[in-house]
Amino acid sequence: AFLCGEDKFTGKSYEHRRDWVEEKLLMLASVFCIDVCAYAVMSNHTHIVLYVDDKKAKRLSDEAIVIRWHKLFKGNWISQKFTEGEPLNESEQLIFDELVDKYRQRLADISWFIRVLNEDIARRANREDNCTGRFWEGRFKSQALLDEAALAACLAYVDLNPIRANIAATPETSDYTSIKKRIDHAKMGKQPKNLLRFVGSPRKHMPKGLPFELKSYIELVELTGRCIRDDKRGYIFESQPIL
Repeated sequence: AFLCGEDKFTGKSYEHRRDWVEEKLLMLASVFCIDVCAYAVMSNHTHIVLYVDDKKAKRLSDEAIVIRWHKLFKGNWISQKFTEGEPLNESEQLIFDELVDKYRQRLADISWFIRVLNEDIARRANREDNCTGRFWEGRFKSQALLDEAALAACLAYVDLNPIRANIAATPETSDYTSIKKRIDHAKMGKQPKNLLRFVGSPRKHMPKGLPFELKSYIELVELTGRCIRDDKRGYIFESQPIL
């Protein structure tokens, strides 16, 4: 069902829900210890490439973990007591330590990331439709990307989804995608803060980020998108320049 697109039977548009998904997705990236590398919010599904930053999750202080968690959930009376600066007794401290460990694990867990994303969208859609029940068909599917080649191929695959589906002509006109956001920022000589940065070619002491040059990656997307595939409806026309 096109629960985030246009219903061809009723003529009603649900396109605005794609904006909900994009907005919530990028917000969660600022809370979880999980970075968004690429995304494409389609009419009836969403593709996301994520990077789980285990080191960051371990490095954050207990206070930082609780503050992040409280941006999504109320926590409990002990976590609320801690954030209000009230001292904890010995037994409360033990419970608090276990609680923080649980929050720390969840903030670096893809399942929790997707759960929070999907539940919020489902609630908003059900309120809008004045109904109850499941919104998403089922649980998400995931695949680990084990090397740079797999990463580059998957990033390009995700960013080209609207073009392959023949609903956009070029990456910079592909609404609700990471490539559009990256190109919009690149025109100003910047990179979006809510996406994992491109930091250049792989090297021994490489900073955190995607191990490619942004310019090279955009060229890869363009060249890949110009390839005509028998199993896909769309491609980038040779006469269509990418800005």
